[in-house]
Amino acid sequence: MHETTKRTVSRKKTRALKVGNIYIGGQHPVTVQSMTRSKTEDWKSTVDEIKILEAAGCEIVRSTANTVEAAEALKKIREHITIPLVADIHFDYKLALLAVQAGVHKIRINPGNIGSNEKIREVVKACKDSGIPIRIGVNSGSLEKDILKKYQRPTPEAMIESALRHIEILERNNFNDIIVALKSSSVIDTIAACKMFSQKMDYPLHLGVTEAGSPFTGSIKSAMGIGTLLYEGIGDTIRVSLTGKGVEEVQVGMEILKGLGYRNDGVEIISCPTCGRLESDLFSVLTEVENELAHIRTPLKIAIMGCLVNGPGESREADIGVSLGKENAVFYVDGKSRGMIEFSEISKRIVEEAKKKMDSIKKNAAQS
Repeated sequence: MHETTKRTVSRKKTRALKVGNIYIGGQHPVTVQSMTRSKTEDWKSTVDEIKILEAAGCEIVRSTANTVEAAEALKKIREHITIPLVADIHFDYKLALLAVQAGVHKIRINPGNIGSNEKIREVVKACKDSGIPIRIGVNSGSLEKDILKKYQRPTPEAMIESALRHIEILERNNFNDIIVALKSSSVIDTIAACKMFSQKMDYPLHLGVTEAGSPFTGSIKSAMGIGTLLYEGIGDTIRVSLTGKGVEEVQVGMEILKGLGYRNDGVEIISCPTCGRLESDLFSVLTEVENELAHIRTPLKIAIMGCLVNGPGESREADIGVSLGKENAVFYVDGKSRGMIEFSEISKRIVEEAKKKMDSIKKNAAQS
């Protein structure tokens, strides 16, 4: 099995909170989240969407509870999924209470936005009785008017003040099972706010660059923002926000974690950027292998290289590798050449070998 360089950057130790069967914070693994796009009231469609997200690697999922019907549908959704379910609540404390009654594993609500102290106390009591945490979500696009007036724009300092205001309300009610998110559409402001918060508090941080954009630009912004913070040891759970499919959010999130050494599960494909030396259709091989192995959670490194310059070296360093020529390729397994194979056989051989390795790893794990 190919060995990757281990991380040496230590994470800041935050409070550990339980969300369903998963812990967030402490020294527990950084988790990947996403949010459903379907109407929550349509619980069957929402369940189908969540199962697709889970198959892609999503570990915690959030659904909006913006109506009574949506909040009540959360019970059915929870009963038909296996990953923790988070209810997204804005303004209406009654929807928060309904979501808790439905059995969700966490709620996302800003206590300063739901009205009187009595309403806040009701929500806090419900969460305490059910043993579920509250995520405070501070978004640069929805800061309180007085804070915006004070800072003139949604600066990192403004975001911090908003977060501390909401935290203080919960702490005043003797509630400390809190997760915090500080998200801006600005990568720089997101990084600055999270770093400042991390220096002040030990509540676990949910990382993300909000309204990041299309899968192309959003993935880049998210990788820069989330990746920078994680590299510095800040962050306990992440959500990549893209204007696209939730599966894409999960895939990008997983790649960020794998790229930083936080995860070593799933297939990592190394492929060359191609140049004038390329003599065959590397792109079709790459696409086919990615699609065939997308569901695998076993850690495997596969190199698909387009020529004999860097190809052999990268292929020998991978679990499985190919170095393409014009009509064939050199095939490598565990650093050793298995000889030449025809171009038409490349994708098939890579997938077959990957599945063999996956079965072998599972068998060895079961025996041990």
